[in-house]
Amino acid sequence: MASGASLGAALLFMATTSAWADNAKVVQADDPYFKQGDATLQTILKLQKNTNRAKNVILFVGDGMGFSTVTAARIFEGQQRGVDGESNVLAWEGFPYLAASKTYSSDAQITDSAPSAVAMTAGVKTINDVMGLNHTAKLDSCEDQKTKQVTTLWEMAETLGMSTGAVTTARLTHATPGATYAHIANRDWEDDGLMPAEAVAAGCADIARQLVEMRYGDGLEVAMGGGRANFMPIGTPDVEYGDAAKKQGRRKDGKDLTKAWLDRYGEKGAYVWNKEQFAAIDPAKTDHLLGLFEPSHMQYEHDRPKDKAGEPSLAEMAEKSIDILSRNPEGYVLLVEGGRIDHASHESNAYRTLSDAAAMNEAVKAVLRKVNLDETLIVVTGDHSHTLTMAGYAKRGNPILGISVGVDDEPIYGTDGKTYTTIGFANGPGGYKQPKERPMLTTEETTKPDFVQHSLVPLSSETHGGEDLGIYAIGPWAHLFQGTVEENYTFHVMNFASKIGERLKAKSQQ
Repeated sequence: MASGASLGAALLFMATTSAWADNAKVVQADDPYFKQGDATLQTILKLQKNTNRAKNVILFVGDGMGFSTVTAARIFEGQQRGVDGESNVLAWEGFPYLAASKTYSSDAQITDSAPSAVAMTAGVKTINDVMGLNHTAKLDSCEDQKTKQVTTLWEMAETLGMSTGAVTTARLTHATPGATYAHIANRDWEDDGLMPAEAVAAGCADIARQLVEMRYGDGLEVAMGGGRANFMPIGTPDVEYGDAAKKQGRRKDGKDLTKAWLDRYGEKGAYVWNKEQFAAIDPAKTDHLLGLFEPSHMQYEHDRPKDKAGEPSLAEMAEKSIDILSRNPEGYVLLVEGGRIDHASHESNAYRTLSDAAAMNEAVKAVLRKVNLDETLIVVTGDHSHTLTMAGYAKRGNPILGISVGVDDEPIYGTDGKTYTTIGFANGPGGYKQPKERPMLTTEETTKPDFVQHSLVPLSSETHGGEDLGIYAIGPWAHLFQGTVEENYTFHVMNFASKIGERLKAKSQQ
């Protein structure tokens, strides 16, 4: 028989529990945030794992796109469309699976784009500034370039008879696209004019030449981006800019690699350098497409409409690529890089960082409309982060590029009595040597496309950041992306999902 004290405690517990149960039914059940959270849970509970073989693999890389950049881009993209930016959802944020990627290289806490790209394209970590080589390679060693190569998923796919492609808004010979096909002891060796004479004499090929002469399968079916100067003989006037300084061809070997491309692929090959030519390409009649739309990097998305010759958007290049690659019944592997997200952050120019991230969002949406997710694995990630920060206590709906304004609609000031922006950079060209130099800012000024965000440490170029970043996935075996993983894990999931390595091994044993 229970004592009076224990009986009283039991009755109190029952009463409290009953009161909580009653309250739980009515207190926040109709709250919109509560409903939203429950709806998300119900959606996730209904997820079914897709264990089909991935016939196609598409890897999107937002160069320099860390979590803070994704968050800022989400708000920017929504505000640009006139909707609530904070609750906005970018295309890849709607993917069901997410992992965190550790991006350090084999020799550095903070990676550059070359080894981070190698991690994703070949499954290994390597040293900063080299591509397609293992971690024992030495920078600038032509011998190691020949003897310490690793094989990329694109090369493996070509060997199987699949189609492959790489499109970017950076130079096609830049680190991320280059890591799909090139093996180089210095990422700066984009053409032979940038190589040491001894390396050229020793028979080491530059990145542009390796693209055109790719020895796996019949080479990339689609290759589009910037970088015309790396493919043309030195002194050759550029087709778009003529004799303008720094626009001419750079190659010392006298080779016109655009002609070499056409010679290799004949009537089934095509080379384009402007929007009109790009639009005229018939995917049904083109097996190999080379597009070089600028002597160096393509225009930022904000500046692209002002380009006289015209340039396709990242979305348009991705769509055209799929139209060509999907003709192959064996499937394809495609890289799509928003390369200039990174460049704008190096300039501490958040407007162009976020507008180029928004352009990549359009590319992801365009691809989602074209592919069958039952047989296509899509991975969206970055290669490294930047020092872009979101800070302060700005009110909901405050312009993401504006000065920090509180919930009382009053500007928020620093201890120096001056306003500051929500977005800043830890270092970069927006730094001031003396704090007193920092000016008073207005939202009208800071939201202009050319505004350079302030930085803590003055540098001529803002640096990469070293924190983890996201890997967003949808399609076959996308559920393998979970937890915190090494960056090179991305390759292993793409390889497993597509069974490329497994099929290649079986083929070699026949």
